[in-house]
Amino acid sequence: MRAAGENNGGGNVPPLRVILIEPEIPQNTGNIARTCAATHTPLHLVEPLGFLLTDRHLKRAGLDYWPHVRLKVHRDFDSLHQELRHGRWVCFSAGAPRDYFDFRFRAGDCLLFGPETRGLPSRVLEAAGPNLLRIPMDRTRVRSLNLSTTVGVVLFEAIRQLSFESAGFLSAFAPLSGP
Repeated sequence: MRAAGENNGGGNVPPLRVILIEPEIPQNTGNIARTCAATHTPLHLVEPLGFLLTDRHLKRAGLDYWPHVRLKVHRDFDSLHQELRHGRWVCFSAGAPRDYFDFRFRAGDCLLFGPETRGLPSRVLEAAGPNLLRIPMDRTRVRSLNLSTTVGVVLFEAIRQLSFESAGFLSAFAPLSGP
């Protein structure tokens, strides 16, 4: 695994960022890292983590894609906020009042997700205002989705929206060669 800064070679701000606040389950974080590698999306982790970055489950879930993950670890929420204070923070919670597909994502958005067992802290939820979103589902049967599923659903919707606004956005994704 390598830690990387925000610059993507030319100093540009990335179209999106995924931020995991105090993630607890290494396999979820590994799967999210793989999704971030596939979409060229920086991944920010906020400590304390529920695992070590050397955890074999984390590495296994990310497979051999770790060299392609633009990873930044923040010692706490305040250091994250200081570094990314200029980005629009879009927060996700199973109990949010607004559906993610009714939201207009913008380039530079920071997508925040809380720990698997607790969700985002109340101070973050309260500050989110109209940027507090959910994935709609039948909550009489299931309390929440798996964190890696949630990140994938939201991230690909944001990418879909941005690709329609900027025809060149998806040009960074080279097609696979071969049949």
